[in-house]
Amino acid sequence: MIEERFDAIVVGAGMAGNASALTMAKRGMKVLQLERGEYAGSKNVQGAILYADMMEKLIPDFREEAPLERHLVEQRFWMMDDRSHLGMQYRSEDFNEERPNRYTIIRAQFDKWFSSKVREAGATVLCETTVTELARDDHGRVIGVRTDRRDGEIHADVVVLAEGVNGLLGTRAGLRARPEPDKVALAVKEMHFLPRETIEARFNLEGDEGLVIEAAGTISRGMTGMGFIYANKECISLGIGCLVADFQRTGETPYGLLDHFKRHPSVAPLIAGSEVKEYSAHLIPEGGYKAIPQLYGEGWVVAGDAAQLNNAVHREGSNLAMTSGRIAAEAIFQVKSRGDRMTAKNLSLYKKMLDDSFVIKDLKKYKDLPTLMHTNSQNFFLTYPQLLSRAMQNFVRVDGTPKAEKEKMTLKSFVKARSWTGLFGDAFRFARAWR
Repeated sequence: MIEERFDAIVVGAGMAGNASALTMAKRGMKVLQLERGEYAGSKNVQGAILYADMMEKLIPDFREEAPLERHLVEQRFWMMDDRSHLGMQYRSEDFNEERPNRYTIIRAQFDKWFSSKVREAGATVLCETTVTELARDDHGRVIGVRTDRRDGEIHADVVVLAEGVNGLLGTRAGLRARPEPDKVALAVKEMHFLPRETIEARFNLEGDEGLVIEAAGTISRGMTGMGFIYANKECISLGIGCLVADFQRTGETPYGLLDHFKRHPSVAPLIAGSEVKEYSAHLIPEGGYKAIPQLYGEGWVVAGDAAQLNNAVHREGSNLAMTSGRIAAEAIFQVKSRGDRMTAKNLSLYKKMLDDSFVIKDLKKYKDLPTLMHTNSQNFFLTYPQLLSRAMQNFVRVDGTPKAEKEKMTLKSFVKARSWTGLFGDAFRFARAWR
């Protein structure tokens, strides 16, 4: 057993774990961080989006040394059927600012750098260490962890669970239930490598400018899910994710969806001639506000994906993880500064601070949307994309048919597919879920 006692043990070295460990270490707390991978980020080969505002609160000058890919100047949204896409895009020169707002990153590189800052702040970081269970006292209060190392049990005043959405530690300990299949998505990604100049030419970029494409429609074959494309410096992150429950229901395979997405006429030219060097699959929390578990207890708190903190509407995961990890650390520091014990009552401060932040406010705003999307997936991800595609083709195709007749054909196709009652009902439920 490691004899020394810590103020806090952080389980996991992802965004939430690193943010929490860094915040506490900077405040002079004695912190131990445990990561089962070979190094922080070793299990992450995917690309991701980093939001600067959240990172600046942790490391104000991160832009000077962090391994950033491109700063985002353009966002595209595609509604797709099998042969076309209806798109909306926003591009602004305002994003070519001195301190850009968003960046693409490669998680394996970024997490490793992030972890180095945790070490510099004074935390002890042990990788290749699996936490097998929580250690408890005779009253059931968490007093540390047990690991797969020979010296076994390590004690601390509080344990921060930042183990990810599929982390088993919290579920084994009975602190939270395993996420239901309709509350978690399985996403698969590939990294397509191309010369930098080729990427910039295909996406109309200059220098370190970047863009993101988010796509929905028939690419998910009637399941609740989305595709995405991120332009990095010398590679393109491309992937798709759908609810686990839908994979179970349909028998579709993640790699089958990904292959279908890559071959789409709108996507294939973007990755033509690329070399695929990395493939990954990972789970993403998609349950939203209603799926958030108990966030604190006697001697423990949970943050990030393990707490189901992901805004699926705005594709915000890493920033919610960083924010929740930081807020958990700040709450723990306040409790420690008062000389109080890490009881559930005292640690409830974490939930109060999180409730007052944008994290819970945003998730609460969209609390009904996950259920709506899941229960109406055939309409929102199959029927409407096909109808919208045919409507746009009627609008832009000139073939001698009178425009009034085309408009009637378009309206008739919508009513035939959904009926007037269905159309108004879908619009009402969708608008209500965005309140």
